[in-house]
Amino acid sequence: MSAPSSPDGPARRRSFTPGQKLKYLTEYETACETGQGGAYLRRHGLYSSLICEWRKQRDAGLLDGKDPGDPVGRPSREQAEIATLKAQLRRTESERDMARTALEIMGKAHALLEQVSESADTDLSWVTCCGLDKLEGADVG
Repeated sequence: MSAPSSPDGPARRRSFTPGQKLKYLTEYETACETGQGGAYLRRHGLYSSLICEWRKQRDAGLLDGKDPGDPVGRPSREQAEIATLKAQLRRTESERDMARTALEIMGKAHALLEQVSESADTDLSWVTCCGLDKLEGADVG
């Protein structure tokens, strides 16, 4: 079965200027922050593979300073390595930020547990006052 054709002939393949690619990338990444990345792609008729390719081009510096209509070629070996290193740096920075946050939370939890422990040591007087220390099997300080 052949693909349907329009009366004007077959549809032309879309092409995007570097400015459009950067605009779509920025908008897509913003949409992803709110969990709407897939909806954004569907709404604009884009594929995730295009986004991946455009990211590589952007990270390699191939989209910066290009005039509309200028061809955007494949990244050179050096540009591809730079893009890979930039992506690795972003991942590492994200992991570092997550580790910092986790350490802050653990520090706060430790301080809270110390406070609870100290107050529990000083608040045992109510147990002896009420005679709860004389209950069978009671293990009070």
